[in-house]
Amino acid sequence: MSAIEIKIGNRTEPVEIIEIKGNKIRISLGIKEFCLDLVKVEDNIYSILLEGKSYDIEVAATKKKNVYSVRYINNAYNVEIVDAELRYYQNRLKSAGLSEENIISCPMPGKVVRVMVNEGDSVDTGDVVIVVSAMKMESEYKSGKTGKIKEVLVGEGDIIDANMPLIVLE
Repeated sequence: MSAIEIKIGNRTEPVEIIEIKGNKIRISLGIKEFCLDLVKVEDNIYSILLEGKSYDIEVAATKKKNVYSVRYINNAYNVEIVDAELRYYQNRLKSAGLSEENIISCPMPGKVVRVMVNEGDSVDTGDVVIVVSAMKMESEYKSGKTGKIKEVLVGEGDIIDANMPLIVLE
């Protein structure tokens, strides 16, 4: 499963779903592991059984993407779900001094079928540079600008993650 982080206030913790069996969910939160029994009671209301204690919480989406309002008794928290893998790739681009317009990526995990360019090749806006198979469909990804291929980060047959940089343009 995808790596995520949960941010509450200034605190951010990595979360991994280890196993799901019916209502029972085993997760790691930071360095601790928890076994939860989670039941949806009604829209936005959940009952969680954790270490013999019952917690009823209300979860509602906010206007901000990936931010939820979580209420427990009289306390409310804004909880942000952060895609750790996406943030890793975005930070990698920033540290290399690249913008998103110089990167060709696929929005979902898949498999590289064909790489149509090599490092140093010139491309025009709209040229197909890579073909990826995802969800039983092949999709062509095109250059968003005219320029040269700076780096090809994957090869044919490679399994890729969602939003992973595949090709870098100068």
